[in-house]
Amino acid sequence: MINIIGWGARLGALFNENKGSPWGSGSGGGSGDGDGPRNPWGQPPRRRRPSGANPLDELLRRGRDRFGTGFPPADGRPWWLYLAALVIAAIIFFTSTHLVAPSERGVITRFGKYAGMLEPGLGLTFPWPIDSVRKVNVGEIRQEQMGSSDPNANDFVLTGDQNLVDVAYQVNWRVRDPQLYLFQLAEPEQTIHEVAQYAMRAVMARVSLNDAIGSGRAEIEQNVREAMQQVLDRYRSGIEIDNVALKQSDPPQAVNDAFKAVSAAQQQAQSAINNAKSYAYQVTANAQGQATAFDKVYAQYKLAPEVTRRRMYYDTMEEVLSHVDKTVIEAPGVTPYLPLPEVRARPRQESAQ
Repeated sequence: MINIIGWGARLGALFNENKGSPWGSGSGGGSGDGDGPRNPWGQPPRRRRPSGANPLDELLRRGRDRFGTGFPPADGRPWWLYLAALVIAAIIFFTSTHLVAPSERGVITRFGKYAGMLEPGLGLTFPWPIDSVRKVNVGEIRQEQMGSSDPNANDFVLTGDQNLVDVAYQVNWRVRDPQLYLFQLAEPEQTIHEVAQYAMRAVMARVSLNDAIGSGRAEIEQNVREAMQQVLDRYRSGIEIDNVALKQSDPPQAVNDAFKAVSAAQQQAQSAINNAKSYAYQVTANAQGQATAFDKVYAQYKLAPEVTRRRMYYDTMEEVLSHVDKTVIEAPGVTPYLPLPEVRARPRQESAQ
């Protein structure tokens, strides 16, 4: 290529040596100062650039001439070198210092490979593009909605007694290990969604319809959470399932009214059973109390039978006579009839007067 350019320059110089011809450049490079006719196809003379001049310096010089002499070169160096150094220093500073929040962890990758973990606080790494840091929030509880609360949606699950149940539930989870969470699963949310569906179907296949729509819902939630955690641990996902909440567990819409009636009857029966158990407990407790009191009286009777017998007689007579208006006492030297209510009322009247 250099040889071709050199031969082209030599041919151009050879043709330009024809002075005085109408196609020649004439003396003075076609400026019109010579004796020969001026070449109509000639080009005006160009101002030659000094040898060793930098095109960028020439552009900056023209800019200073036009817009002023701002940013003068220092020590013979152009100002853009200092600007570039400042930009590079800023990039190094902002890509090598990282502020990690208390609920976050910083995962360091060096040339794309895991290189360490940044704890909460201010951390230092190599600048970009050597190191890069991805912050993962390990304190945030994330939610995954499963199923549908729309009655027209057919999100059915088969129970152990071959019945269909329309379920809607929510999975609450968080990141336990940021390294595994970032590098083990390509799509963590999609994986959680599929694992939740598997766990719910597996647990529902072992329970009856009455448990699924009634009192067994708490146990189902616990079993689904444990099944999901086991699968995710085998995947080494770095995810922890916080809890699973059943929002809806109903039969299909076509038979929902009948199942609601059955459920209401079961609740009434359970309420009646609870009331009967409560009454039985009260009667049993009262009988046990009376038996304990009798045992105490019998122990005192064994110590002094005559005194205890007389004491029981007096207590019994006091309880019986307190409910009658007239009392007959047969004893020697005592009036056989005593109008006790009148005798009691007479002192009251006298005191009132």
